[in-house]
Amino acid sequence: MNPQLNVTVIISSVREGRLGPAIGNWFVTQMASRADMRADVIDLADYELPGSLSPSHPAVRSLQPHLADANAFVIVVPEYNRSIPGHLKTAIDCFNVEWQAKPFGFVSYGLSLAGGARAVEHLRLIFSEFHAVGMKDVVTFPRVLDCFAADGAFSPSDGSSSATKLMLDELAWWAHALRAAKLIHPYGS
Repeated sequence: MNPQLNVTVIISSVREGRLGPAIGNWFVTQMASRADMRADVIDLADYELPGSLSPSHPAVRSLQPHLADANAFVIVVPEYNRSIPGHLKTAIDCFNVEWQAKPFGFVSYGLSLAGGARAVEHLRLIFSEFHAVGMKDVVTFPRVLDCFAADGAFSPSDGSSSATKLMLDELAWWAHALRAAKLIHPYGS
């Protein structure tokens, strides 16, 4: 069994002028220092998902192997109207077994002091339906515009790296534990 974990990082915002790619790139750079994980980045803006479940839709077929091969997920999510982006909910609803019994980490951001916390709470509820495990510790960027330098570069506080390490340590533990458990007794059997 490969000790390295395949962590699928999902950039969930698709709006014009979005901040998710810069935040996601920063996160993947933080993750790159870990020998126990490799990142598979999915930007939902690259996929025109159907409005309803359609397993034969080209975008669904294209995403499916990435999600199925993941040992864990990290969702980079903004808070839109006290919840998650609609495109992310569509992406979640297009799949089922791909999410089951896997751990999820969250990197959230928003314009307010909540920093995307309400979006994360909604995701915890949604993913619990798949018996997924949401990490207790998350990486949040409240007042996210303050994290961008004058030149437009994403430059969060030093504490963000510590929060990322803590969340990734938890994610690794759960990913290894769930992967080992599924080898002994496959999920759902």
